[in-house]
Amino acid sequence: MEPVGDTVPIAELLDERRHLLEVAHWMLGSPVAAERVIDEAYREWYGLTDRQRSRIGSPRAWLSRVVGTICLERLAPPEKAAFVLGDAPGTAVGTAEGGPGQPEPECAEPANRARHSLRTRRARPASPRRQDEIAQAVRQACADEDAGRLASLLTPDVTAFFDGGGKVRALTRPVTGSEGVARSLLTLLARHPRTTLRTHPVNGSTGLVARYDDQVAAVVALDVTGSHVVQVWVVLNPDKLRSWNRPRP
Repeated sequence: MEPVGDTVPIAELLDERRHLLEVAHWMLGSPVAAERVIDEAYREWYGLTDRQRSRIGSPRAWLSRVVGTICLERLAPPEKAAFVLGDAPGTAVGTAEGGPGQPEPECAEPANRARHSLRTRRARPASPRRQDEIAQAVRQACADEDAGRLASLLTPDVTAFFDGGGKVRALTRPVTGSEGVARSLLTLLARHPRTTLRTHPVNGSTGLVARYDDQVAAVVALDVTGSHVVQVWVVLNPDKLRSWNRPRP
C-alpha cells in the first residue's frame, strides 16, 4: 500500500529517534544535552521545504549527520579534535544538506478544537457504546490492514491530524478524505512484531493506543458522530506521551 505523504511506520519513527539519541548521548555524555540536540536536528528537518525533503534518500542518515554536526559544535576543542581525527562513527559526522530552518509550528489545538465543536454540533454524537464499537472496529481494520473496511468507518470528509510536535518525522499537514486517512493510518500503524494496538479510554471516550515494545508510541482519539469517524487526532509527540509512559505506582 502506498503511504500518504511523509507517513512513517511507528516502528521506524521510534527506532530512528532512539538511534539519534544514542549517537548524541555517546558524543556528549549527557541525556539532557542529547535530547536538546535531537530537538534541534528535527527542527532542521522541518525547516526544509517539501521538495528538499523529498530529495533525501535516507532521512535517518541525514538526521544522523545533522546530529553529529550539532554535537561537534557543542564539544570543547580537545574533544572535537578527537572526533574529527576519526574516533566518531561515519554517520555521526558531516554537513547537513540544506540550510538551518525555522522550528516546525505545532498543530493549532485551539483551531482544531473549534472545528471539532462545530462538526459535533452539526452531527449526531455517538453514544458511549457506539463510540466503543466504532473504536473496536477501527482497531480490527488496522490489525487486518483492511483499507476498504477502515475507509468505510470514516466519513467521506474525515480529517486526520498528526501531532509530532516537531520531535519525530510525523505529517505536518492534515489528511482529508476517507481513503487518504485510511492509508495514512495503516502506514503509521503497520503490523510489526514489536508493535501492538489496543482500544483504550482517550479524552473521556474510547480511542486507540499503539505501543512499540512497552512504550506508548501513539495515542489516537476518534471523534465519532452517528456511526462514522469524522475526525482523527494522532498524538506522536514524545513530550505529550510522557505521562502515558510513566511507571504506575
